[in-house]
Amino acid sequence: MRVLIVSDIHSNYTALDTVLAVAGEYDQLWNLGDTIGYGPRPNECVLAMRARADLMLSGNHDLACLGKIDLSDFNPDARTANIWNGKQLADENRTALDTLSPQLTVDERFMLAHGSPREPVWEYLLSRVQAEDNFELFTQQVCFIGHSHVPLIVRLFPSGECEEPMLADDDLLVDLEPGCRYFFNPGSVGQPRNQDPRAAYMILDTEANTVLFKRVEYDIAQTQRQMREARLPPALIRRLEYGM
Repeated sequence: MRVLIVSDIHSNYTALDTVLAVAGEYDQLWNLGDTIGYGPRPNECVLAMRARADLMLSGNHDLACLGKIDLSDFNPDARTANIWNGKQLADENRTALDTLSPQLTVDERFMLAHGSPREPVWEYLLSRVQAEDNFELFTQQVCFIGHSHVPLIVRLFPSGECEEPMLADDDLLVDLEPGCRYFFNPGSVGQPRNQDPRAAYMILDTEANTVLFKRVEYDIAQTQRQMREARLPPALIRRLEYGM
């Protein structure tokens, strides 16, 4: 089975549409949350995921746009964008997002969490110590996470040794080794933050036992124009071209 894995789309439909156009054929699509927030096209992004995603999580920005968590937990620009995103949502898209969980068990081998198994809404899993603690909280070989917007790999060896998180470059192919366990973060479709402005996504091949990290250029200027038309915060508009 070939699985397209996306995360942190953040209402950037131009980036999402580009990813969907270049990803090739897939059997399933898994969405790790934060479909909306920050960007200019929340309804288009939710509709695309409702049509395509087999599994879909909620993230902290999704929840904030729905009014389900306190907006004071966000910086002023994110808060402004989330309020705007929430006001744009069509009723059917709001209802669809409202049913989602920030964490799901796929099967005996894979699970999904927006942030981490320990704190699926809020935790940024970026260190070895965090990974060690979180590996104890699930039994599957692989947990796919989002939230940090950074494409990462963390590997736990059969000996119990846990590697430091490793930044994953474009076209990095990882073999899922028997006995090893993993955290994988595909990075962000709509707002990358590792100083690479290209949209990020991932391909899981369950037959070949591989995970492939991918990046693709998209029309950043188009998304920026849409954000200016919506009068979203200038800092959020500028950061897209720098991948920060």
